[in-house]
Amino acid sequence: MKTLGALLAALVAVTAALLVPGAPSASAATLTEVTGFGTNPSNLRMHLYVPDRVQAKPPVLLAVHYCTGSGPAMYSGTEFARLADQYGFIVIYPSATRSGNCFDVSSPQALRRDGGSDPVGLVSMVRYVLQRHNGDAGRVFVTGISSGAMTTNVMLANYPDVFQAGAAFAGVPAGCFATTDGSGWNSACANGTVLRTPQQWGDIARSAYPGYTGARPRMQLWHGTNDDTLRYPNFGEEIDQWTNVHGVSTAPTSTDYPQSGWTRTRYGSGVEAISLQGVGHNIMASGMALRAIQFFGLDSGVPTTTTTTTSSQPGGPCRVTYSVNAWNTGLTATITIANTGTSAVNGWSLGFTLPAGQAITGGWSATYAPTSGAVTAKNVSYNGTIAAGTSVQIGLQATHTGDTGKPTAFTLNGASCTVA
Repeated sequence: MKTLGALLAALVAVTAALLVPGAPSASAATLTEVTGFGTNPSNLRMHLYVPDRVQAKPPVLLAVHYCTGSGPAMYSGTEFARLADQYGFIVIYPSATRSGNCFDVSSPQALRRDGGSDPVGLVSMVRYVLQRHNGDAGRVFVTGISSGAMTTNVMLANYPDVFQAGAAFAGVPAGCFATTDGSGWNSACANGTVLRTPQQWGDIARSAYPGYTGARPRMQLWHGTNDDTLRYPNFGEEIDQWTNVHGVSTAPTSTDYPQSGWTRTRYGSGVEAISLQGVGHNIMASGMALRAIQFFGLDSGVPTTTTTTTSSQPGGPCRVTYSVNAWNTGLTATITIANTGTSAVNGWSLGFTLPAGQAITGGWSATYAPTSGAVTAKNVSYNGTIAAGTSVQIGLQATHTGDTGKPTAFTLNGASCTVA
């Protein structure tokens, strides 16, 4: 009987399997960590990829990693960023932070809308991007691998009004991994022995958001027949769940074979399932991301709006407060950078000139270069975004030869700031 530890061991190989040709994207745009994105009860981390050119009102894709993975690993190991460059959508790469880096698809809190745990943090990321980047709320999608695939099922059940479609690569039905003992592992589900009727599975998905009567997200399902981690019967149970949610028969309306070893079945217009003959749990391969993007309808987008990259984000309006604590031949300075504008600054460089005789010997919450004269302080991984109306605080330590004064002017990404 598999345990969570066994699952983690089985999924280590996923990292190597995901290193598909063409990833990551070759462009000036970079992956940026975002903090303070909203309610986040399980302390997830968020990385964001915004292409150099996006659609005027860009779609948003939430790409959820496997156990042992991370958002940056999902970015570098899959083709979604390159496809975002091509079609002009934005990709969110979340990171689980608990032991094993698996997402919570088991607890009662995770299996109901706004109940807490990971799904709440994930939907906060989506809402943040829709607001900050003028995203299209009518074109929001989620995809994931293994733990991320299970999460994809859960997110569509919890937030059918947020997501228009999902693509789950080697997952299980929403609610299949449910536990009540605090464990994140459900051996019966993983082994494919939790078998229910389509009606029962549909009721489980609907119970995540009681009373919801709106449109349901479409679902694309992928599974290998030789999956020995989340066994193949789960594929049929997923089909049962989502056909019932869409109110269609479990008998396919069409069957085809897109390539050797693939069998694709469709169920009305809402569910598509691809069975991969002889494939194990490490399912994601080159070209599959494009299939998901095509299912979402994102392959017809044309980027029309040029976005600025991290190195050239608008900096103003801004306000800088610079406080000095000096002694004999040394000093420390605490620097507060406030964004007084109406849009977020994503990636920042603060420029200022130190008084003669001062030389930086160390700093925190930023990188500084050079150590004297005209200095540029740049954000580190965890504080690259300054939301509108918020601030970040950084600091430095320096030696001096008598002048303990402050810089008299500051620029943020080239724009002049008010000095407080």
